[in-house]
Amino acid sequence: MKNILRIDASMRRDGSRSRQLADALMARFEDVHGRLVTTHRDLADGVPFVDAAWIDANFTDPAERSPEQRAVLAQSDALFSELKAADTLVIATPVYNFGTPAALKAWIDMIVRAKEAFRYTADGPEGLMKGKSAYIVVVSGGTKADSAIDFATPYLRHVLGFIGITDVTVVGSDLGGVSAEDANAAALEAIAALDV
Repeated sequence: MKNILRIDASMRRDGSRSRQLADALMARFEDVHGRLVTTHRDLADGVPFVDAAWIDANFTDPAERSPEQRAVLAQSDALFSELKAADTLVIATPVYNFGTPAALKAWIDMIVRAKEAFRYTADGPEGLMKGKSAYIVVVSGGTKADSAIDFATPYLRHVLGFIGITDVTVVGSDLGGVSAEDANAAALEAIAALDV
């Protein structure tokens, strides 16, 4: 049974194109695989930002963390556990001002943790989340996906690869400011053709 972690990064719950397309992608998974185990993380509910207390706690040896430090890391631990348990990651995100929403960056900062999501070796960094796949649904009004002004898609691909997730599929519904209907139709067609 497929275990999917779905991340919704749009701050809009109603009328969000990225959420609608993620729904279609989830339906595609269900059509192919039957019943799914799904964890849904809606970043519109809020995600903590890295602060000095988090950094101090994160870089303290786990065996030496105080109860206060463990409390500081509790949300980050929960987010990381969701990622670790999943075999497939679905990230649905709009492009805000050429990049990812702040909440998605905050989620990434919470889960990209040294010695857990990656480690440094003599040969350079090694991602520890190998064996997972990721699907990124990217929606924009005026930014063409994977263009020179798209700083969201390449960043997401890079950070996922950094933690070992290199099997990444991108579904773009871009230039929706020109025609959202055409952009969504093309994205839905791409989703229907995916080999999930």
